[in-house]
Amino acid sequence: MLFEMGTPLTQQRCEACTPETPTLPRDQAEALLNELNGWDLVERDGKDWLAKTFKFKGFMPGVVLVNRIAELAEREGHHPDLELAYGSLTVRLLTHAAGGLTRNDFILAAKIDRIPPP
Repeated sequence: MLFEMGTPLTQQRCEACTPETPTLPRDQAEALLNELNGWDLVERDGKDWLAKTFKFKGFMPGVVLVNRIAELAEREGHHPDLELAYGSLTVRLLTHAAGGLTRNDFILAAKIDRIPPP
């Protein structure tokens, strides 16, 4: 995967991944985490995931955000796991094709953060 170093994550695009795509070592993931707002590295199923929970009043703001994230994910060709509940939406990112975190996950997270709140 070719990425421009020094270019903000929001100005990069997700690239197609395969099982051969290298995943990020934990220290690189932690460094990229510093470029995001409110995201955490969480362990799930024995792997590190990138995750963030958005809080709302009610149910429909979460639905609106799900739809906005879905449109972005389609444009980027990179799709998060979304867990919608009354009052919250949890977004989890992992590059399934590569079996772990890649730069794509951080690019999409940065772009999700730029979506206007519902």
